[in-house]
Amino acid sequence: MRRREFLKLAGAVSLAGCATATPSKGRVVVVGGGFGGATAARYIRMWDPAIDVVLVEREPAFISCPISNLVLAGYTGMQDISRGYEGLQRQGVRLLRDEVTAVDTAKKTVLLASGPPLSYERLVLSPGVDFNFGEVEGYQAAMDSGAVLHAWKAGPQTEALRRQLEQMSDGGTYVLSIPPAPYRCPPGPYERTCMVAAYFKQAKPRSKVLVLDANPDVTSKAGLFKRAWEDLYKGIIEYRPNAKVVAVDGAGKALRTDFDTIKGDVLNVVPPQRAADIAVKAGVVTTNNRWCDVDWRTMESKAAKGVHVLGDATLSAPAMPKSASMANNHAKIAAAAIVELLNGRNPEPVKIINTCYSFVAQKEAIRVSSVHEWEPGQGTLIAVKGSGGVSAARSEAEATYAWNWARTIWADSLAG
Repeated sequence: MRRREFLKLAGAVSLAGCATATPSKGRVVVVGGGFGGATAARYIRMWDPAIDVVLVEREPAFISCPISNLVLAGYTGMQDISRGYEGLQRQGVRLLRDEVTAVDTAKKTVLLASGPPLSYERLVLSPGVDFNFGEVEGYQAAMDSGAVLHAWKAGPQTEALRRQLEQMSDGGTYVLSIPPAPYRCPPGPYERTCMVAAYFKQAKPRSKVLVLDANPDVTSKAGLFKRAWEDLYKGIIEYRPNAKVVAVDGAGKALRTDFDTIKGDVLNVVPPQRAADIAVKAGVVTTNNRWCDVDWRTMESKAAKGVHVLGDATLSAPAMPKSASMANNHAKIAAAAIVELLNGRNPEPVKIINTCYSFVAQKEAIRVSSVHEWEPGQGTLIAVKGSGGVSAARSEAEATYAWNWARTIWADSLAG
């Protein structure tokens, strides 16, 4: 199946050489090896091997945020959600373990923390999110001391939060604070609520989960989550909407909202979010000092020509979540457009699909899905009416599909 048909249906040189050599069709530098960046690097190389692709990633391995909540419950381990980048290297993607410190969009170069500058014809930024810690008084100090964690980037904080839950005495309270939308993975906090409650139900039956949600209601799959809480975790979970945390007292193990002060034994505060720092440095943050506006036909930044922005860092189109599935699909839009542009052709809009699974118990999950297509009159991607929906009910079948989806998207993004 040709590349265009697929998209319509599915929605070794030295570092100095990297900086100066000129490949026949140009070089694409990809910043960030998550779902967006890894997928973009893979598909550009796959669709046109004559394009030189350099992926800059500071971490030694890919760690999946989807499924990571299961680590908190003890249902899986970090090794099960971690993957290497060898598959991309086998496809000819040049992997640089480094960090981009600056972008010069006029000169089309990126500066690295330890390597020489890289020139590019096209730049792909898939930086994910960083946090507005300053919006929560006392947060930075509390996090630095280890008293408060967010664990909203899968990795060391995921493991640290699991340890805190294990060390908490039976009868203690775990408090989860959810920031105002938009944030990475809308259903993620509610899945986490279920996973921690499932762990308590099994190992610490006198313990409680208190959810302080800055939003007026559960932001995704509300009916399904609330049914699971009632059926599976009655008496364990307390949910409070319109409860925005504005301050943290790490030493006192307390959180303050506009109306109350709440104490807990384990404090898990997910801060307000924005496009990651490198997007700011590249000058592509356009909206509310938080998100990057793009042309959804190509994922090209509206603030900087030749720079394509993917994933959670983008200013989401209507009804579009910040999800792994979306980042993977953004990457395919960008990859297709870049291949066309570097071959002197005009890109075409494509249709993309979002699917998001959430576990509510060890062997039960729920799902939401949607299809998005380019609408010329509105100048953006819109959700196709009648194309999406949620699971009829939680089920073991959906849990099986969730694991299959995870393994499939890992393989699709990482070429292995």
